[in-house]
Amino acid sequence: MKALILSLAIALSLVFIPPAKAQTSTDTDTQAILTVIADMEMAWNKGDFKGYMAGFKNPDVVFVSGGRFQSDWQGTLDHYVRDYGTSPETRGTLHFYDMKVEILGPDSAQLIGRFHLERPQHALEGINTRLFRKVDGHWVIALNHVSAYDVPSAN
Repeated sequence: MKALILSLAIALSLVFIPPAKAQTSTDTDTQAILTVIADMEMAWNKGDFKGYMAGFKNPDVVFVSGGRFQSDWQGTLDHYVRDYGTSPETRGTLHFYDMKVEILGPDSAQLIGRFHLERPQHALEGINTRLFRKVDGHWVIALNHVSAYDVPSAN
């Protein structure tokens, strides 16, 4: 009888111990998502808009900025080329920071973070809210919402 109770106690204790693999998987997914963001930042700062767009689901990303929807992946790329140009002065230097990732499921995650776009004219700061999906083993942004504001000039 004691052996049965001991076996039952051990079995129950194992049920309540979270598996180490789940922790590792969450950490791995979080790091993969942060790597996507770091790669996007580097691509932007090199003037590589297509490299920047590699972080977004193609073709059907939902992108909301300035109270408007962009039309899918190509429309978002066109927006960046049209509105930010290709010169370092108009494109500026982008920095993402204060990234908070929440894994929602095995193929979905939420990222909320801040950004700063430094440029001589019209510097911006703001917040990105992003829904990531894991597609074919890779994390991509399926929905991106930008809330931006002009940085007051120092004058």
